[in-house]
Amino acid sequence: MTAAPEATPTIVLVGHGMVGQRFLEALAARGLTATHRVVVLCEEPRPAYDRVALTSYFSGRTPEELSMTDMEFINDHGIELYVGDPAETIDRDARKVTARSGRVFDYETLVLATGSFPFVPPVPNKDAEGCFVYRTIEDLLAIEEYAKSRATVGAVVGGGLLGLEAAGALKGLGLTSHIVEFAPRLMPVQVDEGGGAALLRTIEEMGLSVHTGVGTQEIVVGEDGAVTGMKLSDGSELATDMVVFSAGVRPRDQLARDCGLTVGERGGISVDEQCRTVSDPRVFAIGECALASDGRVYGLVAPGYEQAETAAATIAEDEASFTGADLSTKLKLLGVDVASFGDAHGATADCLDVVYSDSRAGLYKKLVIGRDGTLLGGILVGDAEAYGTLKAFTGSVPPVKPESLVLPAGAGESVQLGPAALPDEAIICSCNNVTKGTIRGAVTEHHCTTVPEVKKCTKAGTTCGSCVKVLGQLVDAELEASGVEVDKGLCGCFSQTREELYEIVLALRINTYQDLLDRYGRDGARGGDGCEVCKPAVGSIIASLAPTIGASGYVLDGEQAALQDSNDHFLANLQKNGSYSVVPRIPGGEITPEGLIVIGEIARDFGLYTKITGGQRIDMFGARVEQLPLIWMRLVDAGFESGHAYGKALRTVKSCVGSTWCRYGVQDSVRMAIDLELRYRGLRSPHKLKSAVSGCARECAEAQSKDFGVIATAGGWNLYVGGNGGATPRHADLLAQDLSDAELIRLIDRFLMFYIRTADRLERTSTWLERIPGGLDHVRDVVVEDSLGICEELESLMAAHVANYADEWATTINDPEKLARFVSFVNAPDTPDPVVGFVPERDQIKPDLPLLSIGMRPSEDVLEGSAQR
Repeated sequence: MTAAPEATPTIVLVGHGMVGQRFLEALAARGLTATHRVVVLCEEPRPAYDRVALTSYFSGRTPEELSMTDMEFINDHGIELYVGDPAETIDRDARKVTARSGRVFDYETLVLATGSFPFVPPVPNKDAEGCFVYRTIEDLLAIEEYAKSRATVGAVVGGGLLGLEAAGALKGLGLTSHIVEFAPRLMPVQVDEGGGAALLRTIEEMGLSVHTGVGTQEIVVGEDGAVTGMKLSDGSELATDMVVFSAGVRPRDQLARDCGLTVGERGGISVDEQCRTVSDPRVFAIGECALASDGRVYGLVAPGYEQAETAAATIAEDEASFTGADLSTKLKLLGVDVASFGDAHGATADCLDVVYSDSRAGLYKKLVIGRDGTLLGGILVGDAEAYGTLKAFTGSVPPVKPESLVLPAGAGESVQLGPAALPDEAIICSCNNVTKGTIRGAVTEHHCTTVPEVKKCTKAGTTCGSCVKVLGQLVDAELEASGVEVDKGLCGCFSQTREELYEIVLALRINTYQDLLDRYGRDGARGGDGCEVCKPAVGSIIASLAPTIGASGYVLDGEQAALQDSNDHFLANLQKNGSYSVVPRIPGGEITPEGLIVIGEIARDFGLYTKITGGQRIDMFGARVEQLPLIWMRLVDAGFESGHAYGKALRTVKSCVGSTWCRYGVQDSVRMAIDLELRYRGLRSPHKLKSAVSGCARECAEAQSKDFGVIATAGGWNLYVGGNGGATPRHADLLAQDLSDAELIRLIDRFLMFYIRTADRLERTSTWLERIPGGLDHVRDVVVEDSLGICEELESLMAAHVANYADEWATTINDPEKLARFVSFVNAPDTPDPVVGFVPERDQIKPDLPLLSIGMRPSEDVLEGSAQR
């Protein structure tokens, strides 16, 4: 190691997490890395990584992808980064830090960013084999290995943010999962009783068991010392092989205590408004180890970033202070949007609550309003789409009635406020404290024209990403206001939108992608190969218009095969271990005993995992690519066909049993569902299509959460459109009522073809209905009243699709040339993929996912740039 010149002042940073890395970036931005020697002592065996996104490891994100450390940045700024070598002692009198390796560093300034440690309740056997915490990548690796080899049931102690993520991870690993929370509801800090109830219902529907209002009394172990269960405070006992503690964190302040720095009564290194420790002006503390001047220890990354910026500014002798931070959060936990902002629990005197709740849909929205109409805060569960806008309005009087802000789109007098209505001082990115005015300035003063450029300029949207959508809207609005034409083209290959390309293909009968690209692509794209954005989009347009424009309706025919997404390439759904799932069509959910037996025999003979889907079908998982045609042959022979679960096409039309069996039914919903599914099967569209038919107003088929849903009435059928039960739930809107069978089908024909004609790429009907000018009223005018005079054409296009439909599985197995693509290795067609493996679970199989191999850096290694100046 080369010693720095004696005159060079040294900054020693103890800890290299997310906040520590932000501190280094702030030093560099102020030029301090050019005038100081910077030493970083990192306890973990890898540099800073995104702990906020830690759970994404279980979704396939590698530790390298989680890394937040650009080694080029470290080297360029001459930063000495020691991994696996934490600080052991601090001598404040001599201003020296000693690391575990024995290295000793003199310092001019010392910054403690030691973070926090998981709190483990002091219960008997808390350290037994099978007990884990959920904090670092190493913790996740240990949990993954134990779950794979030793456990079938897991329990998480703690129902907060990280606890729910941990429970989801255990479920994803194949364990039966329990959540034990001492408070009377989940996420007690972020949501109130109503929000907790909505969250509880949704999580329990996912198959997780939740135990609230009880604490852990003891970890029960077997003779071998491994976990076998938990005793709870209500006297019950929970059988489990594994316990993950996620019951909060505590500041890591022992190093500070040992060297005599003042710490708070409940922990945390006491600092002033400049983040200097109150005991020693040469020592700073930032992040979760710091007790801020307002008496809080902040456990979120955004306040830590502000503290890092404040400390760096103070060291550079600039004016800065940290006096408190916004604790607003928006997260997606187990696929459920949860957000809280401002005075979410209504602690302000004389405040009022405006609440919308739909327990069936898992929706809960509450706004806290002051007596003068000021928006004070709120809670959103199940649908947090409006979080960015509502949070920015906090502290001001919104320009519309509060109740209109919580109603779901399409219900009553709901209003969707855009970011243009926000004042310049509104905080758009709370993680990095970026205002609307700063974002506007990036466009007008720094000439940024894209979201990535604005993100780089302002850091907005670079942490949790929840503000990126609003960021894009602001950038486009500012460019348009400045007279700059915003490029709304589909991609870098086409300057036209998807809607415009559809009209070109239809009007000119263009039936190949290459012809369209060569004639209407951008100058630099003509004659090229296109891109991964436009190829599947144009492929979908050609497929939906195939009979009319003279193209093949078979998506693997000729050029079309090269345009498809990964699932369409093999007419099956690719799964996480490289195997595929097979979903035969079961129209309306109706199936004969013989059909069930055939599916069971196929699953048994090919060793497939079987699961009943939410769309009233049977999914068979674990097929190797070379097995797909063999499976299809047996299904086709039994009268089945492709269910198009892999394509942007109609998936299912669910139904209840209707008037045939149910005493409440007023129409034959099963017959109608079958008719609709057989009519629209194989219809390619901008996004997947889902439908349902309910036989009465009790709505057992949940038709109002579908792209097009039908509910029986005594006078016929009511048609609802634009619903969505997925990540962004939306109630469908009533388009027409008391329709006859023929009227219903005619309006659905028109609606679907109008959507396919005008929607953007990958745009669901719910989003399209809100985006299209005029919304529902315009759609009703077009498809019901024929205001544009195109209904005859829309009906003709649908009739051509229906008349020319052919099952893709049957087409494939009858063509030896097409069958040749279904191999793992082109040069060894008889060789199966050795990576695709399975292990037994609950009398079936699950993917055998090998642990990711992660290199461990020895503690004596140093990642450093030149210490010379």
